[in-house]
Amino acid sequence: MYSNGHYGASLLCYAPVGFALLSAGFEAIAVVGGVISLSLARLPDIDMRLPFVTHRGITHTLWFVLLVAALCGSAGWLLAQPLGLGPPVRTAVFAGGIAGLSVTSHLLADVITPSGITPLWPLSGRHYTSNIVRADNWVANQMLFALGVFSVVMVVVVTTPKLLSA
Repeated sequence: MYSNGHYGASLLCYAPVGFALLSAGFEAIAVVGGVISLSLARLPDIDMRLPFVTHRGITHTLWFVLLVAALCGSAGWLLAQPLGLGPPVRTAVFAGGIAGLSVTSHLLADVITPSGITPLWPLSGRHYTSNIVRADNWVANQMLFALGVFSVVMVVVVTTPKLLSA
């Protein structure tokens, strides 16, 4: 998929997390999680800018998901106390979890294209694709983006009805 498709997939995958956080009264944390998710939505496509790295290669694997989650979790751990973000373990789990979810959303968006992904490479060469839509399909990218935005808007409307009555 292209940028808008990946942003939409990220929002769509984050919506249930945002719902849980907003329902529990953690508005600021829900927004931070959404920002993290959107910020990392296109990260696997860094491979298009790196020499000697194949597109949809190592950056489109579960190992890359784990690496990004571990790095973001470590950053959360290290920054928790200096920035007053709460207990380091909770901050690390949150940051790592959202990062992993965002990168996973990218892989899920790419698996619907004919090119697909090989998520367990190099342990397995098994390739996954549902071959639903081409990555460059403008309509599909815009629809995925719209679906992601709609899902987040619905989460906000359902969990914060006071916004509508103001």
